[in-house]
Amino acid sequence: MPRQPGTPKTGGRVAGTPNKATADVKAVAGSYTTAALETLAEIMQDGTAPHSARVSAANALLDRAVGKPRQELEHAGNTAEPLEILIRHFSD
Repeated sequence: MPRQPGTPKTGGRVAGTPNKATADVKAVAGSYTTAALETLAEIMQDGTAPHSARVSAANALLDRAVGKPRQELEHAGNTAEPLEILIRHFSD
């Protein structure tokens, strides 16, 4: 029998719970975290590595250590006039 309109859905996975495949991939990837960070540090400190590789490794390490910097956005629109919002409603 179908559920009556207006009644909440029941059953299923709780919202925000990762599926088994996602959890397994995260677990495997997590086991390489230390090695990946050590590799990035080695590349960054290797004087014979290309400059671009060293900079990329340094950026990756900093992003993980302190987080990515915020990107600033510049608004080029007319700020002297109030914002006009157009709302359209379509009905059957």
